[in-house]
Amino acid sequence: MLFLLIGIGLLIAKTMEIGQIATWPWWVVLSPFGLAVAWWAWADASGFTKRKAMQREEERKQARIDKNRENIGMAPKKKR
Repeated sequence: MLFLLIGIGLLIAKTMEIGQIATWPWWVVLSPFGLAVAWWAWADASGFTKRKAMQREEERKQARIDKNRENIGMAPKKKR
């Protein structure tokens, strides 16, 4: 996401001819978009995205279990 934001900022600066960026070649201005595509391809191919999603689901599940235990008067499990 960071590469995408940087790319958008550079693209706006280039098209509006702001500062030194107006003199940069287009391939430099558009390179963050290529880096963003490469990052997303790697994250999907390596399973990074899926692992992060599973981790978030597990954290939400544990929070729900802890809340339910607290509501019925049982102490939640202590994390080791």
